[in-house]
Amino acid sequence: MATEIAFTLNGRPTAVEVDPDQSLLDVLRNTLALKATRMGCGLGQCGACTVIIDAHAVNSCDTPMWSVAGKDVITLEGLGTRASPHPLQTAFIEEQALQCGYCTSGMLMAAAALLRRNPQPSEGDIRQALEGNLCRCGVHNRVLRAVQKAGE
Repeated sequence: MATEIAFTLNGRPTAVEVDPDQSLLDVLRNTLALKATRMGCGLGQCGACTVIIDAHAVNSCDTPMWSVAGKDVITLEGLGTRASPHPLQTAFIEEQALQCGYCTSGMLMAAAALLRRNPQPSEGDIRQALEGNLCRCGVHNRVLRAVQKAGE
């Protein structure tokens, strides 16, 4: 049975009529047409679907909609724009910290959550924050450099 669920999405009040057990990822991509959040494993193990919920990096594929009611959700679309990119987006481009794109949005969102908590993280802090995000192309060292650069 569909239920209205109200939350803040990328700084804007949002309400959707959905099955409360439907995943946040499904609603973002298929109901709200926000395609930057990627579908990876669907099991909460790869990090491709990472979004920020109330300042914490969360896998959206295994997050039921009922759990986001009243919360603040940020997707990659809310991180920055072409005209005004987030420092992480700029650093990822400068450090060439992306290749196929599979992990990029999840890595950016996990790193953004880290930088909100810790604006100047150590390499260990970055590694820990990104340990749930898999990269098939092996650009981990570039990602580490990009996050450090954005923290500066």
